[in-house]
Amino acid sequence: MQFTTTFLILASLATSAFAKIAAGSGDFAVTINGKTYNPDAGKSAKPDKLSTCTGLIQVRGVHVGYDIDCATLAVKDYTLTGAPDAQRMVTRPTVIFSSKSATLSPAQLKGTTITDFDLRDDGFNIIFKTSAGKFKIQSKDGAQGGIFQMEIEFAGDVEFVHTLGPELFYFKNGVTGKINFGNGESADSTHKMLLGKDSPQVATKTYQDGRTTKWTVSPGGRLGGVLGEDSTELGAGASNCTSDCQAQNRINGSIPPSQDPVDPQPLPGAKRGVRGVVYRDE
Repeated sequence: MQFTTTFLILASLATSAFAKIAAGSGDFAVTINGKTYNPDAGKSAKPDKLSTCTGLIQVRGVHVGYDIDCATLAVKDYTLTGAPDAQRMVTRPTVIFSSKSATLSPAQLKGTTITDFDLRDDGFNIIFKTSAGKFKIQSKDGAQGGIFQMEIEFAGDVEFVHTLGPELFYFKNGVTGKINFGNGESADSTHKMLLGKDSPQVATKTYQDGRTTKWTVSPGGRLGGVLGEDSTELGAGASNCTSDCQAQNRINGSIPPSQDPVDPQPLPGAKRGVRGVVYRDE
């Protein structure tokens, strides 16, 4: 019950970002245990008798694609496709995160089952239950916005690790003074500037370099991602409420985005190379 309540609260906090995705522009298909689900427009898919998975769950959309490792529940190769769209930030498939993972022990992963699978148009939600807790992945198929988050309900804190794709790096935004990620490529007539940020709720960042962040996420917390103009809003960001959240705990998309940063440089731990490849700075 606590997990369900927390999810509803956190989902409401993310609504403003989700609302900026053009309605009808996305369409997810999900392949699990060798079977692909892609319901008709306006319909939902909830497979009968689906309780376990093996290998990878493949999530493929118009704008977004990623895999879920059934053994570890880690998200792999979260990618923007670059499909034509007025809000797109890339013009070809670009891996935004090589991995987004929760550090769960074998004991915490024991007995993993799927308790909810909800696929409808541009939205996909899945809940895993283990002997120790619950883990939810929520995603939207959009060119930008608040389109991904991972939520936990375990007895204690869980470490999350985010590792960027090979062309991206974390940097300090010279306009806002906050940490963003991107590839440093300025906007032009074909795309917006690629900008994003990690979006924590009831989570503490414990490590940061040019390629990686680590977070300690408390029970009821989540770690999401925001892409595009929402990632450069000048507001204070989300608070640490997990219940009875008030309007002041929300941004609601009312704060204008800042201008794009100029020639951002990687934080220590990464350096820009040729053809957009970012190298770890040893």
